[in-house]
Amino acid sequence: MPLDDDKSEEAQDKKRRQLQDVLEASSIGWMFPIAIGTGALIGWGLDKAFGTKPWLTWIFLGFGVAAAFLNLFRMGLRDDGGSPPES
Repeated sequence: MPLDDDKSEEAQDKKRRQLQDVLEASSIGWMFPIAIGTGALIGWGLDKAFGTKPWLTWIFLGFGVAAAFLNLFRMGLRDDGGSPPES
């Protein structure tokens, strides 16, 4: 029966979209510490190389925080091609 097959396909698509949304939301929890930690580690390494402790650590930590918020902003603006939320 083609109608049952269409309903099954729609249900699979909906489930796939929900899983994708959950994975995207969980990635936000990893995005912040990774971006901030990467910036801090780069700054720490440069501080050790140039003897500028703690200036470059703080500067690159700020870059990491800015990168984390920029990624969050981009995720918020991304068009997922879906329908508007139901209220």
